[in-house]
Amino acid sequence: MKSKLIRFLSFAAFIGVLFIAINMMSCANLNSETERNKEIVINALKTIQDKLYNELNQYYAENFVRHCQATPGVVVDSLEDFKALLRNWDKTFTDIEYQTQAIIAEGDLVAFYCSFSATQTGQMGPFPPTGKRMSAECAGYHRIANEKIVETWVTWDNMATLQQLGLSPPPSEEANSNR
Repeated sequence: MKSKLIRFLSFAAFIGVLFIAINMMSCANLNSETERNKEIVINALKTIQDKLYNELNQYYAENFVRHCQATPGVVVDSLEDFKALLRNWDKTFTDIEYQTQAIIAEGDLVAFYCSFSATQTGQMGPFPPTGKRMSAECAGYHRIANEKIVETWVTWDNMATLQQLGLSPPPSEEANSNR
């Protein structure tokens, strides 16, 4: 009876160790996937900063979709749409600079917080060039699938940006005093 109990306990211990090892491996795989997703976003942001738009297919899916409440009329439903948007920004803001402050990842989602600054030297929608410099902070997150960015949600304070460019009046004194 004692030998059966010892064999049973040995078997149970073996199963326990096996279970722990499998869980550790799956956590390691999740961590490596998360780190890989973070690296994809870091490389994509650097590619955009370096204006190497023809290389974005390494990081973005062909059916990439961008959601942005700051520019609701701008539809980006493909990687080609996104490249066209970036090229238009380059025509509007010839000296655009990006800085990434934070990147945080969990699973297939990678959040980012960055800032950008530029001088409006070209047409921006209905607005003519102002020659004024603006800066803004933006935040968002990417969803990664099959090692490509497939979807992005991004936002920034568009009104503050327009005010810096002189394209929207600042809030009136009356509006500020009602706070």
